[in-house]
Amino acid sequence: MTSSSYKVKFWGIRTNTRAQGDGKKPRVVSHTVRWTVGTAEKSSTFKTKGLAESFLSELRQAARKGEPFDLESGLPASMIKAKDVRTWYAFAVDYVHAWWPHAAAKSRDGMTDTLTGVTLVLTHDRPGRPDDATLRRALRHFAFLPLDRRPVPTPEIAGALRWLEAASLPLTALDEAKHTRAALESLSLLLDGTAAATSTYRRKRAVFHHALEYAVEREELSANPLHRVKLRRPKPGGEIDRRSVVNPAQARQLLTAVTYVGRTRGPMMRAMFAAMYFGGLRPGEAAGLREQDCHLPKTGWGLLTLAKTRPESGKRYTDSGETHDERGLKHRGAKETRPVPIPPELVTILRDHITAHDVAADGRLFRTESGKAFSGSTVSKIWKEARGYAFPPDVVASPLAARPYDLRHAAVSLWLNAGVHAPEAAERAGHGVDVMLRVYAKCIDGQREMANRRILEALA
Repeated sequence: MTSSSYKVKFWGIRTNTRAQGDGKKPRVVSHTVRWTVGTAEKSSTFKTKGLAESFLSELRQAARKGEPFDLESGLPASMIKAKDVRTWYAFAVDYVHAWWPHAAAKSRDGMTDTLTGVTLVLTHDRPGRPDDATLRRALRHFAFLPLDRRPVPTPEIAGALRWLEAASLPLTALDEAKHTRAALESLSLLLDGTAAATSTYRRKRAVFHHALEYAVEREELSANPLHRVKLRRPKPGGEIDRRSVVNPAQARQLLTAVTYVGRTRGPMMRAMFAAMYFGGLRPGEAAGLREQDCHLPKTGWGLLTLAKTRPESGKRYTDSGETHDERGLKHRGAKETRPVPIPPELVTILRDHITAHDVAADGRLFRTESGKAFSGSTVSKIWKEARGYAFPPDVVASPLAARPYDLRHAAVSLWLNAGVHAPEAAERAGHGVDVMLRVYAKCIDGQREMANRRILEALA
């Protein structure tokens, strides 16, 4: 028995009224569209006449195009498909939950941040819209978290989620270039409306692109709509600003100044900053450094065998529920290590640090008095105050060592300028050679003169 029919007949729209008492004109309460498919009568009621007329018009257009009508629902094939389409909001929630177990904490943070911005744009202009701050909290602190991590929603958050469910555009709306472009434009701006860095935009666009590829894989979109929309942004250079790179004397001034900050926190952080400068460690690698990773002889060079990194992500995104996520090294397998030879000066600093402050229960060198990792905000605060002690006001206002991460940049720049071969410097820094040379291109001094001298020697 067939489940559809091409035999369709339409009737006029029926107006439904309600009596209001003696002498009063009946009040119109709804409008009903009526039609038959085969021999079965169908109807659908709407609050306004305009909605009813629009629905009837869609039915008539489908019949004129020769579409089959479903006997059970009474709808043409195109309208059934549209009815089954998910909203962007529902799809985004499903996407986050599908990829959450496979993503690192920092990736989860970036994924939910990106999709929150897109979700706020892909909505109908529906009355009762909560403010953007409330909608962001509803998404990042509730909807985009796995079910077992969600807190009890406040009435405000529950209301914001109801509004999103009702106002979100269908996923297929992204087939229209104007909606895809609006989403991309939102990714190119910061919350204050200023332009985001090109690298930030490209990172967020990559998340959005991956989500849409997932929609294509699920056959909810026929093709990735981003391929049809070009929002040109300059390619990020990625080079380090040489003005941020300290020389050895300035680095030592900063390491001394750190010890002047606070009663215990500054002195306990000095060796961590020293590891970033003399060893070229990333902040997360320094946070994960353990005593068993360190070979610290009484004399001569030592060796750090890096095995773990502890980037800060926030409790909502880590599997442990701690603010720092324990991961393998960046760009390496989960159990791969990276050997980093360290000069005698850093060996002495680390030995003195262990003697003075001991280590955490799990062997980590750098931790608070309670054993936790230093928060990023605390590290930044200590560093900012130390710069004020180490430098005069005009230098403090400059980019010189503005962030702790600039110590790592200074380390790699020093190695390259000292003549360390690029593959060796890249191995110590945990970079690819091509990336390292591109990133540090503006920080390498004297290479032209050295090249000229070697060419002359070869010609002679």
